[in-house]
Amino acid sequence: MTFEPPSRSQLIELARRLQDAPAAVRELILETLKSLEKPHLPPAAIAEDVLSKTKNLSADVLDQALHLAREGLRRRVVVTGLGAITAVGQNVTEMWENLVAGRSGIDYVTLFDASPYPSRVAGEVKGWEPTRYLARKEARRMARCSQFAVGMAQQALEGAGLPTDGSLGERTATVIGTGLGGFEIYQQAITDAAHRGRYRISPMVAVGGLPNMPAFHISQRFGAMGPLTTVVTACAAGTQAVGEAAELIRRGFADVVISGGVEALVGDMFFASFSSMKAISTRNDPPQKASRPFDANRDGFIISEGGAALILEDLEHALARGARIYAEVIGHSASADAYHVAAPHPEGQGAQNAMRWAIEDAGITPEDVDYINAHGTSTRLNDKTETYAIKKIFGEHAYNLAINSTKSMIGHAFGGAGAIEAVVSVLSVFHDLLHPTINYETPDPECDLDYVPNQARKQRVNIALSNSFGLGGQNACLVVKKFA
Repeated sequence: MTFEPPSRSQLIELARRLQDAPAAVRELILETLKSLEKPHLPPAAIAEDVLSKTKNLSADVLDQALHLAREGLRRRVVVTGLGAITAVGQNVTEMWENLVAGRSGIDYVTLFDASPYPSRVAGEVKGWEPTRYLARKEARRMARCSQFAVGMAQQALEGAGLPTDGSLGERTATVIGTGLGGFEIYQQAITDAAHRGRYRISPMVAVGGLPNMPAFHISQRFGAMGPLTTVVTACAAGTQAVGEAAELIRRGFADVVISGGVEALVGDMFFASFSSMKAISTRNDPPQKASRPFDANRDGFIISEGGAALILEDLEHALARGARIYAEVIGHSASADAYHVAAPHPEGQGAQNAMRWAIEDAGITPEDVDYINAHGTSTRLNDKTETYAIKKIFGEHAYNLAINSTKSMIGHAFGGAGAIEAVVSVLSVFHDLLHPTINYETPDPECDLDYVPNQARKQRVNIALSNSFGLGGQNACLVVKKFA
């Protein structure tokens, strides 16, 4: 893994930021750059030369100089490819068209017998056929989420105009989020072993269900030999993975990153567990009405599956090959509630921190944000807490924001949800179009913002914020901007 030196565009950005900097800060950075331009000096001599310029400077000047240098020299990150496999569409075009039309993908469960449970609906990827992307024998050895991962990544790479023949190389990284990976492999193996009375199971079980397998299969299939990372932060994983991917490019460790999140947890154990927690909706008839984020009559979230991939790319790399640019990733963050294993902090303190830090990382103000793709799970506590946190961060501007919940139509895909919502945020910025939050029928006095109810809206979207707040007090936010 090699670090690339600053590019021309980075130096231009640094110069722009220096215009308003105090003279002492400006002088220190310029002198430091001169030191770095002395190729005849060994690294130790360059370091000594730089340090000599700081002896008589205050801590405040040094802090300002370091902040400006970090912000000005980081690479710009753009989105050049998108892929999605969800309950409302098995590619980005189909998904987006259905979301804008307000069509729900939530229906009665078919993947297992859900009749014993009070909730019998889910957001399944109906008619999934992995052989569109994989050889039949190869697909049989993979967990369902790994099959999704390869498919969504191939879509994104093809859309970005990048090779899918295994030749991506060392400057392409892979960062994928998931909650439990191929858990169903382990569940099935235990069930089979119990029925047989002995442990005669496939040797692939030991590795097939590991959470890092979706990322591995992507990197192996497409020859992405750069950093390979799996983010396992429950419902925040997909969003956090995209943020971590952006950071690899910002710091110069990759030119391209296949990022995203994926999950496939529609099964007995999760229905049983979340039913016991009274966390999932029992509104079974009709299924399409079950998920109703921010509505006064919401009664729980809907378990779903699927995932999405985003190709993140260094701006100069993308421009050099003439890539189509959907949007720019300008900020991200992650935080912890440090409060409860399942319930959100009563005042959404972790959510507030994540939004605040993402906005600061983007170098914008809260008033610059036009739209929020909310976590919006359709649970009593989450929707109320997220609304409160938004109002604390944005103040009166909260009432000017357009806010929607993709989960109203696809349910909650856990580690895949944030990545799907990141794709939706990018498309909203790209098309200046917001999909509706469906099933919003009865206003809740504690959820009193603009949730784009029931009808899509054509609206200028320059900057979007995407929220993901998960089990274990995991929070992540992403900021995307219209490319210019």
